[in-house]
Amino acid sequence: MPPRRRIDPAAGRAALVQWHAEPAAADRATTATAVRYTLEELSLQAPGHSVEVRVPPFGAVQVIEGPRHKRGTPTNVVEMQADSWLRIATGAISWADAEGEGLVRASGQRADLSPYLPLLRLADDPA
Repeated sequence: MPPRRRIDPAAGRAALVQWHAEPAAADRATTATAVRYTLEELSLQAPGHSVEVRVPPFGAVQVIEGPRHKRGTPTNVVEMQADSWLRIATGAISWADAEGEGLVRASGQRADLSPYLPLLRLADDPA
């Protein structure tokens, strides 16, 4: 069963477009909606429970098929700041470049999200 959406896709995409137009000017509510929307998109494109992706303080989601995490600290964790996540999710920066710049903290064998990213390319981004 696919995860239940909490963010309306139209509202989530609008927040993402607004954030992308001027990240430094985006307010907390816009950033939160964009992050939650993209985390939901990731969970739809990479369903599962073996990797926990955290973007504090806005959200976390479990993704990618494999052994299910049930209690305690997950063995596969990806964590980053909201701006870093949104840049990766929209293809403004690659997963590898973000890791190289220290923008991503990833641990565990399954903690490589590069096969699933970018999630969405926005109109003014190069294809």
